[in-house]
Amino acid sequence: MSRLPVVSPREAARVAERLGFALDRQRGSHAVFCRASDRRRVVIPMHKGKDLRPGTLRGIIQDLGVSVEEFAALL
Repeated sequence: MSRLPVVSPREAARVAERLGFALDRQRGSHAVFCRASDRRRVVIPMHKGKDLRPGTLRGIIQDLGVSVEEFAALL
């Protein structure tokens, strides 16, 4: 298993958009991205000035359906 990169919420959202996800809605600081083709959904906490914690980032990567290496390449 490779090391997780340090990623801001905005960078994670950019990767989600590159994978075909679009911002569906946002309530408070949690943005929900959806992909219509396979109805996949991912929630990204958009806390300004804070990087995503490793466990949260790992869950986002899993929800996106990619590996850590693929995610890092899309950054």
